[in-house]
Amino acid sequence: MANALVVDDSRAVRMILSRNLREVGYDVREAGNGREALAVVAAEKASLRLVLTDWNMPEMNGLELLKCLRSDPELASLVVIMITTETEMEHMTEALDAGANEYVMKPFDKEILFQKLGLAGLRV
Repeated sequence: MANALVVDDSRAVRMILSRNLREVGYDVREAGNGREALAVVAAEKASLRLVLTDWNMPEMNGLELLKCLRSDPELASLVVIMITTETEMEHMTEALDAGANEYVMKPFDKEILFQKLGLAGLRV
């Protein structure tokens, strides 16, 4: 059962993030957009602890995904971190107001990712 989900329309970004999470012990699933992510969340709801999501994706973007996740009381403790090229303060504020636990701007390195996981209360 997965305890982390990486959501990004870039296969390369998904691979990098998944590898970084596996290095510190996470069992990772991947999705290419928000709709795919919701299907994974439905199947893995009991074990899922972390979602890393991009903002800009086809079909359902990361902000829409975040709002769907936060509308489910069963997912209240799920940590959601937005990882995106959107660097404007208004985007960061919008994501945090919608319930993101942390916000990471691309490009980033794994030390920044691990720091944000720690700030969100997760083990690294």
